[in-house]
Amino acid sequence: MTSRHLVDPELLPFLDSFPNLELSEAALPAIRNWILEMSPSPEPETKARGLMERIVVPATELTPAIPIAIYRPALASAPMPAILHMHGGGYVFGAPEGDATKHLEMVAELGCVIVSVDYRLAPETRFPGPVEDCYAALRFLHEHADDLGVDRDRIAVSGDSAGGGLAAALALLARDRGEVKLVFQHLIYPMLDDRTCVGEISNPYTGEFLWTRQHNLFGWSCLLGAVPGSDGVSLYAAAARADDLSGLPSAYISVGALDLFLEENIDYARRLLRAGVNVEFHVYPGAYHGFDFVQGAAVAERARRDSLLSLRNALRI
Repeated sequence: MTSRHLVDPELLPFLDSFPNLELSEAALPAIRNWILEMSPSPEPETKARGLMERIVVPATELTPAIPIAIYRPALASAPMPAILHMHGGGYVFGAPEGDATKHLEMVAELGCVIVSVDYRLAPETRFPGPVEDCYAALRFLHEHADDLGVDRDRIAVSGDSAGGGLAAALALLARDRGEVKLVFQHLIYPMLDDRTCVGEISNPYTGEFLWTRQHNLFGWSCLLGAVPGSDGVSLYAAAARADDLSGLPSAYISVGALDLFLEENIDYARRLLRAGVNVEFHVYPGAYHGFDFVQGAAVAERARRDSLLSLRNALRI
C-alpha cells in the first residue's frame, strides 16, 4: 500500500529528489558527511542578523566535555529567554551546524538565545550518554544564565525527530532531578517510542517516506544497544515509556499526517493532557517526516509559523 497519493503536491518534488538511505553502521560515516554537506550555510544577510559562537561545557561525572553552539540576535538586550535545542538525525547522525541558518533566523525573529547541543551519537555512545550530554548542557545554561544573558526563569527545550525525543526525555529528567525548572517543551515530530518499529502497524499510511520503520528500528537499536520494544527500556531513553507525565511543562507537538511518528505523537499528547499538562497539538495534512524543511510549500510555511508563534507565546516574547 502506498501513501503517495496523499502527499501534498508541493512536497512531492523534494520527496522525489531525496535518496533512499540504507542505514547501517558501515554506512554511517558517509551518511553523516553527506548530511553535513547538504546542510545550507547561512547567507551573509542571515549571518548579519545573529551571532554564533561555539564553546565547551566542562566534563561532569557522567559526561565528557560537550560542545555547544550559542546563537544570539545581533541586537538585543539581556536577559533573554533561552531555548536548549537538540538536533534530529535518528540518534545516529546530525550536528548543530545543520540548523545554523534556522537558528540565526529564529534568534533574530524571537529575540532569544538558542543553545544547540552537540550530543554524542549512537551507536558509538548509547543511552544514557546522549540525554546526559543534553542534561549537562541544560545545567550549564541554567547555572551560567547571567553570563550568557539569559533569563533562567524562561528556559525551554526543543528538538525535532530524535532531538524532539531527547527534549521530551530531558523534560522528564529535569522534572525528576528538580535542579532546573523548564517553562516549555517544543517537540517537532518527536521520536518518542521504541515500540513503534516493532509493534503492529496501526496506520498503514504512515512511515513510507524519509524515515521508515526500518530506519526507526536501526536508530532505536543503536541508541538502546538492545532490541527495541524489550522490557525495561528507560523513560529517559523513550519518553513514551513514562507512566507519570504530571508536573511537566506545557508542550507544543507537531507532526505530519503521513509521518511514522503520528500515532505515538497523538498518544503522547493525549496522555499529557490527561496528566494536566497544557498541550498545543498540530497534524499537517499531506506531510511526511521532515516536511517543514521544504522551502516554498505552503504547508511547510504554515508549520514554521505555528512553531515560532508557540515559542513566542510560551517564552512571553
